[in-house]
Amino acid sequence: MRQRCERAHPDRRTVSPPQDRGRAPSIRDVARLAEVSHQTVSRVLNDHPSIRPETRERVLQAMETLQYRPNRAARTLVTSRSNTIGVLAALSTTYGPATSIAAIEDAAREQGYHVNTANLADTSPAGIADAIEHLMLQAIEGLVVIAPQVRVFEVLAASSIGVPFVSLQSTGRRDHLALSVDQVTGARRATQHLIGLGHREIVHLAGPQDWIEAEARMRGFLEAIDDAELGLHPPILGDWTADFGYYAGSELVRRRDFTAVFAANDEMAIGLMHAFRDAGLDVPGDVSVVGFDDIPVAKHVAPTLTTVYQDFHEIGRRAVALLLNQVHGTERIEVEDIVPRLVVRGSTAPVAVRPASVAR
Repeated sequence: MRQRCERAHPDRRTVSPPQDRGRAPSIRDVARLAEVSHQTVSRVLNDHPSIRPETRERVLQAMETLQYRPNRAARTLVTSRSNTIGVLAALSTTYGPATSIAAIEDAAREQGYHVNTANLADTSPAGIADAIEHLMLQAIEGLVVIAPQVRVFEVLAASSIGVPFVSLQSTGRRDHLALSVDQVTGARRATQHLIGLGHREIVHLAGPQDWIEAEARMRGFLEAIDDAELGLHPPILGDWTADFGYYAGSELVRRRDFTAVFAANDEMAIGLMHAFRDAGLDVPGDVSVVGFDDIPVAKHVAPTLTTVYQDFHEIGRRAVALLLNQVHGTERIEVEDIVPRLVVRGSTAPVAVRPASVAR
């Protein structure tokens, strides 16, 4: 019966890939299809120089036919190398971290490395420790930290992870390399821009407490205010979101004892401008607003947002270079902060003359 069926369908393939349905192909499946030993397949995977070109091509063709992907865990046992780096990230869905992670993945791939990312949905000490443990179980050779809370580094210090790591925020610690944008300088430049336009009553909408970036940007703001010998409005602690920016703006319009706001990121700045517009205030006619990060939408809101640009792509590229430099034990690279630049757009203007009755 089987022979009659095969004659009735002479064009039908009777040879299927040599593996069980539902099972991933193995190195032995590749060897059978390529008609070589599994040791030969292993040598091809490890780029052994003794393999003849025609044999290598036959093995690679068999891998492609079977859609075989080498088991990295198994290769790690043989080579003691996983060619994997880990990324520990918080708020990885926001523009800055997401862009840095994409750049890290691109740079790592160019060097033959894979990237495993652990997102910190839970930033308690236990949650941070679990995320670190997850990455260590992947046999990572190094770690990039894009999680700018002080407590993350406290947990890392207590964990003794045993692999080199690079952070994208300067913490002042000496147990790892830190690569970052000079957040203090960026915030100073944003605040000095407003002061240069004649603003003397400037509010700072800060990021959340315990965030290293938020602290650095607040410090730059305070330094610029102090240098200009201006009165200080108490900074408002935000949470990085446009929703909080809108809430803060709705509260600020009740006071009207300011002429400008420096927000610690663009999303809060955009929420602020929305609240001001809903309250009937003109930006920048009544209030000037500056953000930080230069997210893609910043140049498309109305008015376009004056902000501080930081090169997240370059940060990610340098982070991989620094980390792999440590992994391979080569000479240490000098670490230089990336200095941000101010991008002036339509949300800032010279201070308007205001009636004495609403002055501070």
